[in-house]
Amino acid sequence: MGGGIALCSLATSQWQFYLLYGVMVAVGLSMIGITPLSTIIANWFVEKRGLVIGILAAGFGISLVSAPLVQLLVSNFGWQKAYIAIGLCSIPLVVPLCIFLMRRRPQERGLLPDGRSQQQALSESQALDKRAGLNEQWVNTTWTLRQAMRTYHFWFIFLMAFSSIGFAEQVGITHLVYFLRDVGYEPMQAATIYSVFGIAFAVGNLCSYFSDRLGREKVFIPSCLLGAGAVLLLFLITDTTKPWMPFLFAVLLGLGLGIGGPVMLATVADLFQGKYLGSIIGFVILGCSLGGAIAPWLTGFLYDRSGNYFVITLILLSCFVASAVLMWLVAPRKIRPVPHQARY
Repeated sequence: MGGGIALCSLATSQWQFYLLYGVMVAVGLSMIGITPLSTIIANWFVEKRGLVIGILAAGFGISLVSAPLVQLLVSNFGWQKAYIAIGLCSIPLVVPLCIFLMRRRPQERGLLPDGRSQQQALSESQALDKRAGLNEQWVNTTWTLRQAMRTYHFWFIFLMAFSSIGFAEQVGITHLVYFLRDVGYEPMQAATIYSVFGIAFAVGNLCSYFSDRLGREKVFIPSCLLGAGAVLLLFLITDTTKPWMPFLFAVLLGLGLGIGGPVMLATVADLFQGKYLGSIIGFVILGCSLGGAIAPWLTGFLYDRSGNYFVITLILLSCFVASAVLMWLVAPRKIRPVPHQARY
């Protein structure tokens, strides 16, 4: 990943950029990204799974705060040197952490999830499952990807990943600055608002903790409503006469998207936990990737054809509404409620 980003500085034609960034960087990022990391997190934590996945995702949101710094590098040194700096700096930061600290499962260190003893974990799990009135067949199933794909729950989550975490999030990340530039904001102003989006995104990630206590859908659905509210503001942002409005939009969108991703991944881990969880999460992330791959191109195409973001805004709104409905239909509370729900 780091090498690919640095090599982008040598690109002199579009196909080279597609090869380096679109293939080399993408492959590297997928190998160290949310799929393996969220699987490892799910193996280590059960009681506060939503919180720890939120902390993991907050790293991405915090990274968006660097937008003004990146803009400063580009403005002062050019985009080629900016790519070199970003790519080469990532290698000594990430590689040692993976080598010295990464462990796939707590059992590799003689531990169990959440620091429990084996007897305590077994008794608590049995008590919670019995108290929650779970379907015994579902609980005792060793879920593989093939088995998960036979349930409508899996495909509804896949569509949620495609529409909200994939399509909507990538539109926000890719087009937010361009939208603000289009209505009249200067590059540094747009980058600053983008940083606010990043901060709100990180805060939203941490707010996924509430899903550990209230339940997944009771937190995910309001996050979709926050995102929908942010999208509605886009109809009102037509110039720079109300500078507070883009900041409000950035906060609402950041919170909505920031909460949604970790809660969705925690839901996958809750429903399909087991030794094949990595492949199941990987396929769900494929839904995110497909949505993210289509979103920048489709929205760019629609903008080029129409000259505005009206149709794009309608699509974004439908993505958030559809995701909320799908989560309600998945109803994780009826299958495997979070431990706090099961206790009470």
